[in-house]
Order: sequence, then structure tokens, then C-alpha cells
Amino acid sequence: MDLFALPPLALLLEMTTRALLGLTAVFDPLVGGAAATLAIVAVTVAVRLLLLPVGVSQARAEQTRARLAPRLRALQERWRTNPERLQRETMQLYRDEGASPLAGCLPVLAQAPVVGLLYAVFLHPTVGGQPNALLAHDLWGAPLGRSLVSVITTGTPDATALVVPGLVIAVIAGAAELTRRLLRPPHDPAAPAWMGTITGALHFSTAVVAMFVPLAAGVYLAVTTVWTLVQRLLLRRRYPLPV
Repeated sequence: MDLFALPPLALLLEMTTRALLGLTAVFDPLVGGAAATLAIVAVTVAVRLLLLPVGVSQARAEQTRARLAPRLRALQERWRTNPERLQRETMQLYRDEGASPLAGCLPVLAQAPVVGLLYAVFLHPTVGGQPNALLAHDLWGAPLGRSLVSVITTGTPDATALVVPGLVIAVIAGAAELTRRLLRPPHDPAAPAWMGTITGALHFSTAVVAMFVPLAAGVYLAVTTVWTLVQRLLLRRRYPLPV
């Protein structure tokens, strides 16, 4: 069942497609064939600007968690035999300080609907009863409506259709690795063990997702991953972690 056949989602899909086509028409005189890609970049920048307050809150929360680390270790030592009490005391400490151990996940979760919409837009051959004109656009010869996996598994792919998505995925993986190395979060002794596993996996899950979604959504993911790296580097200088 296609969820975007439901009237509310169908309307949202049509509005998103029209907005992207409008931006593409604006950029076409400037960049020609790259207009649709530039439209996706513009949407990405707009979304990230809207999420800037979330990024600032994330940086503040990370600074707070680093400052609270000694007190969290003390709580863990005191209540190590009483996990329920440890959890209550830990959450109370976070509430008192206005922080959350889950703050780092918010930017990723907030962007999921945007990625889902881009995926849907470039997956539907018709939108609103009309042919989807966005599917005629490409990036350096690679169709924006095809994923790397679909290129590999259907027919005989040409070099361009493989190399361009591969480069986009490489940018995502490279930015994620730099983020992991340069902005490693402080160890939180009170955080559940699975939190570290999830955080580490999230760094590279975006690159995996980009292999399966249309190239258009991959472009969004590449731009937002690089944005995240630069934004966090700047915010780390504004909200440095205690030594």
C-alpha cells in the first residue's frame, strides 16, 4: 500500500513536488542542468536554518553533560546496587540542570520526515495525476530518481550512474567520520550502555541509508551531514567542554 495515496499525504507530496519544481525553475537560468540539485541544496539549507535552535540546545546539553560527569559518576557509585534509584536520581539531575541524555538524537529525528518526503517525491512517476518532471533531472549525468542499489541491481549500469552516487556516499561517510573523531562526546557514566552503541551507529547509518534512497535524497543527506560537522565545530568553540 502506498501511504502517499492517502489524501493528506498525497497533498503534501504534490505541494513538495511543486515547491521543488518552482525552485528548479528559479535556478535553471543560473546553473542549467544542475538546477534540481541546487533546489535540493536550498531546501536542505532552509531546513538546517530552521533547526539551528535545536543544534544550539544540543551543544548546550553536551556541555552540561560533560560538566555533570563527576556527579553522575558519584550517583553511579552510590546507587550501583539499586538500578531503579540510580535511574530516578540521574533523570532528576538532568531535569534540575535542564539537560537530556537524548538531546543528541533530536536533529537526526527532526530531519527524518524531510528525507522521507524527498524519497517519496523522486520515487513516484506521477504526482497529482501529472508526470513527475523532477525525474527528468540528473546530477552530472546520474538520475536523481535512482539509488545506488537500484543502479547496481537493475540492468547494466554506466560509470556515471555508479560514480556520482558513490561520491555522494563518500562525502557522507567522510563527514561522519570527521564528526566522530573531532567531536567525540564526553563519556557519560550514567548513560545506558546501548546509548553509546546507537550513537556510534548513527554516525555511519546515514551513509548506509544513502545507498538505498534516490540520489536526490542522498544529496540532501550529504549536505546536511557536512552542515552538521561545520555547525558542531563552531558551536563547540562557543560552548567548549570543561577540561
